[in-house]
Amino acid sequence: MTTLGTGFVRPRRWLRGHPLAFDRGLAAAVLVCMICAAFAEPDPGHGPVFHARPPGPFSMLLMVLAAVALVLRRRRPVAVLAVTGLLSAVGFLLTDPPAPVVLSVVLALFTVASRTDRPTTWRAGLLTMLVLTMAAMVVGPTPWYSQENVGVLAWTGLACAAGDAVRSRRAFIDAIRERAERAERTREEEARRRVAEERLRIARDLHDVVAHHIALVNVQAGVAAHVMDKRPDQAKEALAHVREASRSALNELRATVGLLRQSGDPEAPTEPAPGLAVLDALVDTFRNAGLPVEVACTDPDSPLPAAADLAAYRIIQEALTNVRKHAGAGAKAEVSVVRVGGTAEITVIDDGGGQAPRRAPDDGGGHGLIGMRERVTALGGTLTAAPRYGGGFRVHAILPLTSRTHAPERPDTAGTTGGCA
Repeated sequence: MTTLGTGFVRPRRWLRGHPLAFDRGLAAAVLVCMICAAFAEPDPGHGPVFHARPPGPFSMLLMVLAAVALVLRRRRPVAVLAVTGLLSAVGFLLTDPPAPVVLSVVLALFTVASRTDRPTTWRAGLLTMLVLTMAAMVVGPTPWYSQENVGVLAWTGLACAAGDAVRSRRAFIDAIRERAERAERTREEEARRRVAEERLRIARDLHDVVAHHIALVNVQAGVAAHVMDKRPDQAKEALAHVREASRSALNELRATVGLLRQSGDPEAPTEPAPGLAVLDALVDTFRNAGLPVEVACTDPDSPLPAAADLAAYRIIQEALTNVRKHAGAGAKAEVSVVRVGGTAEITVIDDGGGQAPRRAPDDGGGHGLIGMRERVTALGGTLTAAPRYGGGFRVHAILPLTSRTHAPERPDTAGTTGGCA
């Protein structure tokens, strides 16, 4: 049953994409039905009987014209109804037996009811029923009370009712779809608004915590430095205040940031954040995975500020990961870290393994490039990522160095050789 339903999906889609072809086929089918009805003669005892007398040329002309008019039923539904109704009335007046053009009127009236509004439907429907029924009763070959005349009234009324039902159902489905889309848009806007409000609240809390306690630490540290030689007891008391203020600041920061952690998230790591001091260990993992990497650094004994150091490490890590994932099997990578004045330039290039140049992802790249760009932007730097001429890819980041002083040596990197720190 599922296979049978799936088999109709493609023809249904094709017909929806080619409505004119569907209308042509439908008009041809209606023409065949009208011709068959023209050969049929009602027999009260045994049902319709097909007699040998074919319909006349004028009857065939009326049926062909009505079928041709049905091809335009979607574009001009009211005009098609008027044309088919006029042809049907002419058939009742001038043909004997009457040409069954009323079949085309039924389809035209259904189209009007399904594609226009309800007032137009009922006005057109009542006018059509009145005109055709009166024409059949007054000038038709059968008595006015015959079932053929009643059938004209019934079929036109049924066409109005069916078309109106289809139009109502279509409007109901469209309303449900529009309501669902509006609810989805509202939900997304509400989620974005709440995220923005929560970010603003957290930023305000962090600002209050950091500004208050750091200002207090700064004042007390200044007092301690001023009285260190002459009044060591007062300096010791000021340092105790510094320690207490820093402890309070850490506790409040931990409580504020803890609100961002969801249930089930791992605890915050206790080891220091990685940096260029452990770059050799990072590069070795890629070399062990089969990716040759060459590293070149200037000023290896001059560490970068903590924020720039972490950003440089993450950029190199993500860039080498992309090389490992997307470059060819024989690709080679080169990493360079150069300090130029007040900036640090991080460059990661690969030769693509002899493949064609990789195209830069659209809309700013994938999630990895987006993450790198956000890190660099947060520090006020710039990042470019693009294919290289002749193959491969190039990632180039410029990080401003806001602090020119040497950072303290990290506990986990003490005594480490190599790297760029």
